[in-house]
Amino acid sequence: MSGGSLGIRSGSYGSLDKQLQNGVLPIQVPSATKTKPFKTFKEKETFLHWICKFAGRKKVGLLLLCAISAAIFVWVLYLGKGAFDNMLQPKNISKYSEQTVCLYMFVDEETKSDLETEHGLNESKKIGLWRIVVAHNLPYANGRRNGKAVSDARFSLWIDGKLQLLVDPYQILERFLWRKTATFAISRHYIRFDVFEEAEANKAARKYDNASIDFQVDFYKKEGLTPYSEAKLPIASDVPEGCAIIREHVPISNLFTCLWFNEIDRFTSRDQLSFSTVRDSVAAKTNWTVNMFLDCERRNFVVQAFMFCFLKFRLRNLVLENKQKHHKGVLAMLAQMAPPAIYPPPPPLSLANNPPRKSSLEIASVSPKHRRDWRVGSR
Repeated sequence: MSGGSLGIRSGSYGSLDKQLQNGVLPIQVPSATKTKPFKTFKEKETFLHWICKFAGRKKVGLLLLCAISAAIFVWVLYLGKGAFDNMLQPKNISKYSEQTVCLYMFVDEETKSDLETEHGLNESKKIGLWRIVVAHNLPYANGRRNGKAVSDARFSLWIDGKLQLLVDPYQILERFLWRKTATFAISRHYIRFDVFEEAEANKAARKYDNASIDFQVDFYKKEGLTPYSEAKLPIASDVPEGCAIIREHVPISNLFTCLWFNEIDRFTSRDQLSFSTVRDSVAAKTNWTVNMFLDCERRNFVVQAFMFCFLKFRLRNLVLENKQKHHKGVLAMLAQMAPPAIYPPPPPLSLANNPPRKSSLEIASVSPKHRRDWRVGSR
């Protein structure tokens, strides 16, 4: 919404200069009936209208959407207690996977009580495809420091509680482990590749106290940590996106996860800061590597439900905006084009001096008698 129409509307009642052109004010005759004076536009104008006038409706809408998202984020992060992750059932799971894959969801006592109230737990302790396992006597209050592995499993796929599984587990193992002959796979961070940049981002977002982050990064720097550059290729990144971890439980991958956990226990719980140091130390003494795939590939098999809905909503709005812009552009182009020339119709043919013509129907309808005479004469 542009501000031009508002300006014209507010100045359409005339001005005092025009009334004083003759040096006198026009005499106003009071009306017989007393009427309530009209409110001016500025008196009617609300705060939201004033913002829309100067910023535009689209920008104001985006600001309101960001404010609502920030309020939800603050509520979940600081005020929400227990069961703040929705129960997201896996999709596209084959019958064979339902029979052979163990889908466990580890929760605490508080989350279990909320799940019983909301969904109800039967004797099998299952809600949909998830089997609920209550973890008692957790060694750490911070959930990031509690174990993420099942020691008796041959393969494991760990995903964050806020994510939804969209692909069959066997397809994920084939794509990221078996096809690459890898035993450990994790996605890269979608923006950052350098540990030093990740540390600054954590401090800016107040993910942990700054002194602890600086102490950890300085320690790794003395151990040989350097900023990421092309010299580290074929290593694709030093910063992972730790919301999905795919691994085969063999001794080398078990050693890596054990050393990685030791760093999380010794320093901050921000596992992205210690990942590259442990990976490089293990790879320096063995031929073991980590399959760090693109984050867009990770979004193909797990997705955050709220973000997925927001992206679909935003994509739909972008499509509508592009259509409107396209239609406006076409109309503007047609308006600039010269109007098509309209020529007068040709004059009717004059049949005064022309002999009458037979129609095609009359020409085709020749009698059989004349046709036989023509054949005889032709011989």
